[in-house]
Amino acid sequence: MKEQTLLEKVQPVRLENGLTVMLKEIHTAPLVSHWVWYRVGSRDEIPGKTGVSHWVEHMLFKGTPRFPAEELERNISRTGGIWNALTYLDWTTYFETMPVDKIDLALELEADRMTNGSFDPQEVARERTVVISERKGRENSPGFQLKEALRAAAFRVHPYHHEIIGDMADLKTMQRADLYEHYQTYYRPNNALVAVAGDFQTDSMLERIKELYGDLSPGEEIPRRARPEPAQRGEHRLNVEGPGDTTIVEVAYHTPPASDPDFFPLLIMDSLLSGPRGLNLFGGGGVSNKTSRLYRSMVEENEVAIDIHGGLPATIDPFLYSLHFIVHPQTSVDEALAILDEEITRMQETPPAREELQRAMKQAQALFAYGSESITNQAFWLGFAEMFAEYEWVRSYVERLADVAPEDVQRAAMKYLQPQNRIIGTYLPQRNGR
Repeated sequence: MKEQTLLEKVQPVRLENGLTVMLKEIHTAPLVSHWVWYRVGSRDEIPGKTGVSHWVEHMLFKGTPRFPAEELERNISRTGGIWNALTYLDWTTYFETMPVDKIDLALELEADRMTNGSFDPQEVARERTVVISERKGRENSPGFQLKEALRAAAFRVHPYHHEIIGDMADLKTMQRADLYEHYQTYYRPNNALVAVAGDFQTDSMLERIKELYGDLSPGEEIPRRARPEPAQRGEHRLNVEGPGDTTIVEVAYHTPPASDPDFFPLLIMDSLLSGPRGLNLFGGGGVSNKTSRLYRSMVEENEVAIDIHGGLPATIDPFLYSLHFIVHPQTSVDEALAILDEEITRMQETPPAREELQRAMKQAQALFAYGSESITNQAFWLGFAEMFAEYEWVRSYVERLADVAPEDVQRAAMKYLQPQNRIIGTYLPQRNGR
């Protein structure tokens, strides 16, 4: 398949200071996409400093003594390039996609801000206002309120407990010293991966990266906090009340990490139940979920829901498979959950038909293809899988989906979609404040 060919012949190179380098030549357009991944996210945060990874990401766009912020924005935009960053549960990443003859600016920038972030106290104060405003904006969303409450119930011990944006109490009290300590601890070459895809020659690109990064010190050993979540001992239910007109339900099941062999049967199971969703967080296509079992049963046939979708993120540690739906105004939460449970029971009792499984696989593979077609997305995949597994995980993605048998899906449903393994959260709108 085309997407498989695009992912061949990539070997990680490790520099003496611990920096991992992934390079992929793609000579289809005069563009290069350059990503720097750091193995740090909300998973590495402690109470009192939640949201620090995201806030540090913001601070690195404030520039360095060599690359002032306004100069960077102007120079990158002038070339027609794009740049951005993402903070997630397990990682933080920065990227630039630029014309091939301008990419050296991006290479120099990222090597410089790996160690020379300014963290000017006045900029820290300004950015505090920004992240607090961002947090308040999210709190206006019933979906965010529900997800945050559900996550807190699902993870009592593990730091997946809190949202990436952080708790408001911590955003108000963290200081510049907290941000800078986090930066100095985790922004090191031995905790980073440089991924580059596009129109370049591997040997010359590797030499340039060695020139820019090779002399950077790896620093101390990166601290990791091993706090595995204990097994859940029974179904949890919770309600969140707030303004609005819509009742929302999220049902979440504890599931294994992306490196677990059961992850691929669970992906196919999700595609069958709620419709396919791509793992590429950066973007790339979409496939309708209207042929999925839950959409047909809950939305079209029984009219207990307005919409439904699912999600199974790829993470380092065990996380959650979630089903999120809007309850039809003419029905109740219990009626909607009863229909959902009927479909889950059907999947547990009877393996899916081969034809249905093949359709789900083709949809999942199509999403993978959509998420692999651009140079920017190719560079994304180079680093993404290395954050929770290794590049072989994404290189063999299509084959591993194709290896899933009907009995594998049934077994995964039996193992993970059990009432004692789930949390049910309901957002109840309080119309007119009552």
